[in-house]
Amino acid sequence: MKFRTEIETSPLGVQIGYENRVLTLGSCFAAHIAEKLAGAKFRVTANPSGILFNPLSIAAAIRSYASPVPVTREKLGYDGDVWYHFGFHGDFSAPTAEEALGRMNAARQSGAEALRTSDRVILTFGTAWVYEREGEVVANCHRRPAAEFSRRRLSVGEIVGTFAELIEGPLAGRQIVLTVSPVRHIGDTLAGNAVSKAALRLAAEELKQRYNCVEYFPAYEIVTDDLRDYRFYGDDLVHPAPQAVAYIWEKFTATALTDRARNLLPEAEAIAAAAAHRPRNPQGEAHRAFCRRQLERIAALPEMDFQSEAEYFRRCLEINS
Repeated sequence: MKFRTEIETSPLGVQIGYENRVLTLGSCFAAHIAEKLAGAKFRVTANPSGILFNPLSIAAAIRSYASPVPVTREKLGYDGDVWYHFGFHGDFSAPTAEEALGRMNAARQSGAEALRTSDRVILTFGTAWVYEREGEVVANCHRRPAAEFSRRRLSVGEIVGTFAELIEGPLAGRQIVLTVSPVRHIGDTLAGNAVSKAALRLAAEELKQRYNCVEYFPAYEIVTDDLRDYRFYGDDLVHPAPQAVAYIWEKFTATALTDRARNLLPEAEAIAAAAAHRPRNPQGEAHRAFCRRQLERIAALPEMDFQSEAEYFRRCLEINS
């Protein structure tokens, strides 16, 4: 007997290899995928402006990277505790305006560099509900009173039109993977969350049908239809549990990575694990030989970004020389 309907995935038209540079933008699920990619030593930049939940805020971030203009003090707000910006996540807020501006402008430049050099982009839509202030969609409300904002749901056409312009503009020439976040936005109510996810899914499908450079990866369906059980959610019953993220990663590697990348993945994970290993005798010859072997393995994989691991092994050899 079968007790679940497992999603059958096939290779995406967009493939990611170690030679590619990846930019991921969107909800916290985008951060999960980016973390997995980075841990496997892919060249990836994740959410330079912080977590972004709705498609229009993702689009605004892309435009800001395509034509980077410094954030100025008059664009900041101050709540008596920290300085903040409605286009950035709260992680970029700071006790002083100078510190906040430094963080935000560094993030914008990082995003500009990532967009310039990337050839693969992963976009994760989290919710179609947006909050507007003075006619502009905000990326984060920064705990401001609800009366300052108006709330509405984006239409499928609005999302598609916005990203059509980007795909034909700043994102031109890049291969794009769209996903819908499995994170449940229960603040919108379960019924509101369902309508929101439906709008996002329809928009993603229409973009995929319209552009050959766009593919869809079913992260949302894997959690809601394949796993389909609260044990695969965290204690908050909103975010996927680590087991669910690991399962999605397995599906992602099987469908979105090149054959060579999949073959190299175990070696990348082994070297990363070796760098995390703490020897019983750091000064011993056995550990020195271990470090030399790891450096040889790294040298054989020039397409991977093992800079930090290589520095660690070299430092171990220098200390014990």
